[in-house]
Amino acid sequence: MNNVAEIHLFNFSLVYLLLLIVLFIMKKCQINQSKLLFIASLRMTLQLIIAGFVLTYIFQNPHPIFTICYLLAMIIFAVHRVLSKNPNLNRHFQYAIIGSISFSGLAVLAFFILVVVKENFFHPQYVIPLSGMIMGNAMTGVNLGVKTFRESLASEKQRIETLLNFGVTPPRILTPFVNQALESALLPTLNSMVGMGIVALPGLMTGQILSGTLPSTAILYQIAIMIAICTAVCLSVFGSLYFGYRSLYNKDQQMTW
Repeated sequence: MNNVAEIHLFNFSLVYLLLLIVLFIMKKCQINQSKLLFIASLRMTLQLIIAGFVLTYIFQNPHPIFTICYLLAMIIFAVHRVLSKNPNLNRHFQYAIIGSISFSGLAVLAFFILVVVKENFFHPQYVIPLSGMIMGNAMTGVNLGVKTFRESLASEKQRIETLLNFGVTPPRILTPFVNQALESALLPTLNSMVGMGIVALPGLMTGQILSGTLPSTAILYQIAIMIAICTAVCLSVFGSLYFGYRSLYNKDQQMTW
């Protein structure tokens, strides 16, 4: 198969004209997020350009320490994004999030690289892009799960206090909220899996096909990574909520929120 067609800089710059459509619709619908659109586009461009230079250097000079540093940077950024979007969490809840994202992401990644792909765990060509997909989706899932959990508690605070006054224990009260939040966090991934291959060709598969990989090989990779992503999201959200909600009450079964 042929190599991917090169995009020249001028032709590439024309893609930004599409944002004018977004800007026009936002103005017409009185959505005051023009500044955010500009900032998001600029940050995305700069961050990806920097990442491109960094990855080029790492791929040309492969060394385990570079791969480890990149993984650590991913985990730190993912955790920071979740915690910044969910302020005022107690320290133990924060630890639950940090541990769940780190352990779940690395465990699923290690299984995928060592067992499925059968490559060296420090091979940057495999580890970095695959970890980006796994960690990125885990971050989004945990963020959505924790946000849903906290909003549900806030909206049902009066009912929760009533149940506590009737002697219902915090675990029995909070467990349904945990289950609901986990379901909400999993739904985007599950819906994406349902429509994959019919509604859309996903990013990994598209990228591999464009680079000349046989569609049959690209399909196997895509199926495997989607299962890995689903598992990582489920584990990270479950761990964050399951260990996090226990920090909301003390040993005397009293809520500490």
